[in-house]
Amino acid sequence: QVRLMERGGDFVQAGGSLRLSCAVSGINFRLHAMNWYRQAPGKEREFVATITDTHQTTYAESVKDRFTISRDNIRTTLFLQMNSLKSEDTAVYYCNTMRQGRNFWGQGTQVTVSS
Repeated sequence: QVRLMERGGDFVQAGGSLRLSCAVSGINFRLHAMNWYRQAPGKEREFVATITDTHQTTYAESVKDRFTISRDNIRTTLFLQMNSLKSEDTAVYYCNTMRQGRNFWGQGTQVTVSS
């Protein structure tokens, strides 16, 4: 059974930093691309960042140069380092992967940035 569990969401002031983590089980983690998405109140879920099995990364324009996605294949954990946070980064953050054509999501972790 594929399981993804995010942690690290919190309430933080604008300009601050947070590090999210996502513990993954049930897949051969090192072989899968991993993604972060977020969903703000009243908005659709949007892409944040991705890291491939070869550690290539891609970011949404809105978070480029502020967020860093990384992975630990030994601990089968995905990370998102978020710096210079803005109020518009307030959202529930989800980690995601695909296996055999099916999407898997964690339960999400709330990030709230006060201005």
